[in-house]
Amino acid sequence: MNRSMKTVELLIGLVLGMGVSTVTVAELAPGFDAALATDARPAEEKARDASRKPAEVLNFVGIGAGMTVLEISAGAGWYTEVLSAAVGSGGRVIAENSPRFEERVGDAAHARAERLGNVEVRFVDVASLGMSNEVDAAFTALNLHDSANRSDEAGMAFLTGIYAALVPGGVLGFVDHVGIAGQDNQALHRMEKATAIEMLTRAGFEIEAESDMLMNSADDHTLNIRDDSIRYATDRMLIRARKPE
Repeated sequence: MNRSMKTVELLIGLVLGMGVSTVTVAELAPGFDAALATDARPAEEKARDASRKPAEVLNFVGIGAGMTVLEISAGAGWYTEVLSAAVGSGGRVIAENSPRFEERVGDAAHARAERLGNVEVRFVDVASLGMSNEVDAAFTALNLHDSANRSDEAGMAFLTGIYAALVPGGVLGFVDHVGIAGQDNQALHRMEKATAIEMLTRAGFEIEAESDMLMNSADDHTLNIRDDSIRYATDRMLIRARKPE
């Protein structure tokens, strides 16, 4: 495991009935804010920083300088840019997408990787990554609901692929659109937090903490995530999970 980043051991009480836990807190790479403010970064991506809170989220998850991070279902690359800035020149980001997205985002993903210099692009399904104990951290945002809503087997394959890639003790940052019972969460592209936690636990992860920093009380969970009134501003769960040592 890459331990070149500066770390400090903190004992924290988790308000999850889990008692006291030892957590490694990483520092964002020097120049993080400047990297996100660069003119090379698209203006439409910068506009989402206020609601997505990149520094706060990555500090909560524990991703920082020198780490090797696996980004699952990187999509167009908003988080790829943020993770690249967080790990800095001494770290590495592996940005994964399903092969079916290569035609749609491949050119842009490779161009971003070339510009950033510490990003590797892979078009392979997460269940077929074939990685074992290789990355310090993983991050996935707004993705598990699609696999889990398709089938339990698909959702678990998504998570077990991530689990296998992490080193023992590695951390997973997890973000997804909040759904509630009684709604057609598959049609709305959402999932219940209890379902996400149950699946993460079943995949072998230990849930360390949850945060409400991405909560949006204006989202009543009844609209599709692409509805213009809440697009890019849904109520989102944020969970830090860890692969046991």
